[in-house]
Amino acid sequence: MDKSTTAEEALAGITGGASLAVGGFGLCGIPSTLIAVLHRLGVGDLRVVSNNCGVDDWGLGILLADKRISRVTGSYVGENKEFARQYLAGELEVELCPQGTLAERLRAGGCGIPAFFTPAGVGSQIADGGLPWRYAADGSVALASPAKEVRSFRGVDHVLEEAIVTDFALVAAAKGDRHGNLVFDKSAQNFNPLCAMAGTVAIAEVQELVEPGEIDPAQVHLPGVFVQ
Repeated sequence: MDKSTTAEEALAGITGGASLAVGGFGLCGIPSTLIAVLHRLGVGDLRVVSNNCGVDDWGLGILLADKRISRVTGSYVGENKEFARQYLAGELEVELCPQGTLAERLRAGGCGIPAFFTPAGVGSQIADGGLPWRYAADGSVALASPAKEVRSFRGVDHVLEEAIVTDFALVAAAKGDRHGNLVFDKSAQNFNPLCAMAGTVAIAEVQELVEPGEIDPAQVHLPGVFVQ
């Protein structure tokens, strides 16, 4: 059950139009090697789910600069000028999501939970709809977010959020064994495990590859069952 391979072989199944959950938080824990190889492979029209979209010359910003990304679901986009330009010019579709909700949507997808209710976003365009997903060239809104179901639980309104499942996940870990068990370093644990869970096929780059049994089971942050 040796799951180790090269980045090129691991990414060979990703084709245009694929959806990707990409780990990382800010510039921490980004699968930069996988992103660089994917860029060299020339794959485009990617639909990306990630907390943020890198910066102009790092992380997912490399794919974005070459217009390889057609849609982004994320929480924070304030450090990438090209991202803002493409979005406002109608070249990029963007679904903004509260950070905790995004994390739970990924986790739910990995656990087989189709949807869940949360109070986050009630009373805003997150629940009511109308957030601009894509602009037209003239600056008008070409596509807006739909309204979501709202229900009251114990007297508090909650909005229904759907889980996220993607075709692939790209994640980065500090250590992994050949069975796919992963250990993340500090805050790199924020989104990487959740993205791996949500990906139908999860691909992990590791700084240190060890043999099965060398990682204490109590130290495993993500079991190898989630990593292909």
